[in-house]
Amino acid sequence: SPAVELPIKFIPKCAGRYCCQILLKSSCDVRVYMVECIVNTDRAEAELEFLSPAYQAVIQDIPISNTSHQDWKVEAVLEGQSFYGPPVLFVGPGETVQYPLMFKPVAEC
Repeated sequence: SPAVELPIKFIPKCAGRYCCQILLKSSCDVRVYMVECIVNTDRAEAELEFLSPAYQAVIQDIPISNTSHQDWKVEAVLEGQSFYGPPVLFVGPGETVQYPLMFKPVAEC
């Protein structure tokens, strides 16, 4: 049978998970299509500079804002020596949570 195009226009207002059901019916057939779209915000880049005497810690709070309607589980992967922070952070819808990034050098570097 020939294919028929079904154009869909999707304009999300913010990041989140969007689910949709499309029901197509004819006199001899019924089909249901499940469509799920996951929308991410643009990646933000930032640069932080830490200055601290050896063996003393400095902590920089980094705000993580969830503008979606879904709970976020943010996983942090820290690369580099002397940096510490929680591996997981939970941010509720509409909330801003501070991620405490710590720099604690054990020697001059």
